[in-house]
Amino acid sequence: MLIDLQLHSTYSDGYLTPTELARFIAKNGVKAAALTDHNTVGGLHEFRKACREKNIKPVTGLELYVRINGRRFNLLWFDFDDTSAALHDILRDSQKRRRGRAREALLQLVRRGFKLDVEKTLDEYTHYIPINRMIDDILALPVNKKKIKRELGASNPREEEVISHYFKNNKIVRLKESYIDIDRIFRLRKKIGGRLILCHPAKFGFVSRDFLAKMKKAGMDGLEVLSPHHSVGAVMYLQQQAREFDLIETGGSDFHRFEGGGYPIQSSYDYFRIDSKLLRRVDRIIG
Repeated sequence: MLIDLQLHSTYSDGYLTPTELARFIAKNGVKAAALTDHNTVGGLHEFRKACREKNIKPVTGLELYVRINGRRFNLLWFDFDDTSAALHDILRDSQKRRRGRAREALLQLVRRGFKLDVEKTLDEYTHYIPINRMIDDILALPVNKKKIKRELGASNPREEEVISHYFKNNKIVRLKESYIDIDRIFRLRKKIGGRLILCHPAKFGFVSRDFLAKMKKAGMDGLEVLSPHHSVGAVMYLQQQAREFDLIETGGSDFHRFEGGGYPIQSSYDYFRIDSKLLRRVDRIIG
């Protein structure tokens, strides 16, 4: 059975609404899916409704930015009670911190000569404030696009280049995510349930066995094994670790949008499919 347990919508940094996203994955034969927007559950109701209309089983999902002992990474949470007031308090706090940091980042760009209505840009996003969508607003003005092309020395700079130069640069501004202490998540999980999965753990290199052992002991339930961010070697390693630590395996496309530019490959769906039979104990999540 085809599944997808990592999808993003306009409620965070995706470009399709939850309804459009459900229609898209239905056309690709997906039978169980999770919307995992960053630090928000705002799109879940719409996504569930749209999935059921397409005979897709919706899985409650969320992608969190978390920290433990100074280390920062992403965590997927599935099958929890998304009506929890305590959960919404945590998410609102992270969104508020993110908004403040995004405002300062945009103001810094204005000081550097960019033309931008900061408050108007921020007010477009009532949940997570995404870098990619802010960049779209900046590039919408020809004067800003011309400035970026000149400063980067590129006729058609890619989004990753713009992010790296203007939002992850200590000389300009470093826009940090609003991380949540993982102990808060583990404590809350005891009250509202669900499964906690380490998100694309090999995206930036292999995670150590010692770290996985500590996370397992702390309460982590599984690893995202199948991801377009992972090499075959990473997949093999993660399968081995999942078996050793008796962890659930999941998979997701990390779909955000169609890339454009006239390229043959527009998203991971053009070359990447996730069959539930390849994932150890994933039935604990998809039923």
